[in-house]
Amino acid sequence: MSKLLEGKIGIITGALDENSIAWKVAEKCHEHGAKFILSNAPVALRMGKINHLAEKCGTEVIAADATVVEDWERLYQTTMDKFGRKIDFILHSIGMSPNVRKGKHYTDLNYDWYLKSLDISAISFHKMLQTAQKMDAINEWGSVLGLSYIAAQRTFPDYNDMAEAKAVLESIARSYGYHYGVAKKVRINTISQSPTKTTAGTGVGGFDAFFEYADKMSPLGNASAEDCANFCVAMFSDLTRMITMQNIYHDGGFSSMGISAALMEKFSQ
Repeated sequence: MSKLLEGKIGIITGALDENSIAWKVAEKCHEHGAKFILSNAPVALRMGKINHLAEKCGTEVIAADATVVEDWERLYQTTMDKFGRKIDFILHSIGMSPNVRKGKHYTDLNYDWYLKSLDISAISFHKMLQTAQKMDAINEWGSVLGLSYIAAQRTFPDYNDMAEAKAVLESIARSYGYHYGVAKKVRINTISQSPTKTTAGTGVGGFDAFFEYADKMSPLGNASAEDCANFCVAMFSDLTRMITMQNIYHDGGFSSMGISAALMEKFSQ
């Protein structure tokens, strides 16, 4: 296979360990010839293994708090200084809910934490894009992706306030996709991924049962983190340059299903 990202420069956020989708995306981008900077929050850098990934991909890690505009400014400037030009692609793989982490039920949310969930998981996407546009940090026909989940459209009780965060994330992709598209031909999309056994995913209550349910519901089964990484490479490449403002389901067909024969058989036992 030809290297789809040869000569492209990017930023990949959110890689924590080998189970992270962002980790897989970095590996695939590296395989396809891209050069990029890795970034995550300072606390996440202390918890994860991202320096091992940086060594493997021949790059460096820059700590940045996604909720702080000044950190985005520094991240962009450092990246452009390092590579001597503007950026071609960015992955926003950032999400965290204090309410989920602390076991608060959706009907008993801590509202300060709720606002924090929205800021970290969704408003950070707007901060990322607005800062990039003001700095003119992304090349024309650049590609920006945010990772989402179908709970933005449908009710999954244990997904908690992250459902609203993903809905806001997808709305920002549509709204900013228009403005950045008109201004600089930058395309902005979200990928609604299957339930995936990441550190964040497995922290949601009842994850194992739902993972099995989604796998039986989907004609192709659940899409893996590696499958998602391959799709991200395609979306970063010039092969998809006319796709923007979309929320694209990468879920083995789950989003189009009502019921599957496998589930009918299981529930009729």
